[in-house]
Amino acid sequence: MESKLMETTKVVPLPESEQSKKEQVGAMFDRIAKRYDLLNRVLSMGIDQSWRRKAVKSIAAIQPKKILDVATGTGDFAVALNKLQPEKIIGVDISKGMLAVGVEKIKKKNLSEVIDLKYGDSEQMEFETNYFDAVTCAYGVRNFENLEKGLTEMCRVMRPGGRLAILEFSKPTSFPFKNIYNFYFTKLLPTMGKTVSKDATAYQYLPDSVRAFPDGENFVQILKKCGFKEVKARPLAMGITTLYTASK
Repeated sequence: MESKLMETTKVVPLPESEQSKKEQVGAMFDRIAKRYDLLNRVLSMGIDQSWRRKAVKSIAAIQPKKILDVATGTGDFAVALNKLQPEKIIGVDISKGMLAVGVEKIKKKNLSEVIDLKYGDSEQMEFETNYFDAVTCAYGVRNFENLEKGLTEMCRVMRPGGRLAILEFSKPTSFPFKNIYNFYFTKLLPTMGKTVSKDATAYQYLPDSVRAFPDGENFVQILKKCGFKEVKARPLAMGITTLYTASK
């Protein structure tokens, strides 16, 4: 498990750069922010929205009043979480470009009273210990500079009895879908992403970071190490993505 975690930290958008992974990831998302939502819908064929609905449902039982969405990006997950009718949803992200798009989206949906997007580092959060009823993250944990530090912070700010929901890409294992997926993810997706986003590095970094991420049982064990309990991994869409849930 440790070797896979070390491998994850080495995958960066620009290997030749002297910037930290955090700085590179933030700058990368700044560059593609205006096209990010469109690319998400096209490249996932819209399935990503159903995955978010499943994640929202996984925390519904505790009727959370205060929710933190980590690596919130343009706020798609935060908007989906509003279905639970919480008092407050706070989204944090290291990309100011993504947050700017998200703020406009939330204004148009008249959700500014409920959803607040903030610039912030998931590994050093300003929130009080045990503050949130639920903590979520969609496709962001593999971008952490230090995976365990970020997860430990997420655990710290969540109250005892709270619920965690993390969506992250994973690696299908069944033949022949595994082969079809690998071809799409490593060949077609980077080309399509580059064409639409005009950024060659962003959609090459995506398959590279997914390959290096310690998914499935490996990630379950990391979550337990970081303080979570009742950790479960639920593969979705034949293993393209996994919904991880846990409590504290």
